[in-house]
Amino acid sequence: MPIYEYRCDECGHELEAIQKMSDNPLTECPECGKPALKKMVSAAGFRLSGGGWYETDFKSGSKKNVKESGSKTPPCAATGSCPAAK
Repeated sequence: MPIYEYRCDECGHELEAIQKMSDNPLTECPECGKPALKKMVSAAGFRLSGGGWYETDFKSGSKKNVKESGSKTPPCAATGSCPAAK
């Protein structure tokens, strides 16, 4: 379920609420009790990390980010973006 951010136009209180996409937006501020909550526009930024179905089942070949045990090659070597040695 998505996490929505709300801000009260009256008192400035901000909150997050986990709601179904089909739920009606919240309107009453839990801080001041006035019907002045407005849904904020925000982007959900997240990254799935570790070794799981999203890592192993939907990527192939060199696109996999799963760490190989015993590998001493730095991750930047695959992209050629390693800083030059001084």
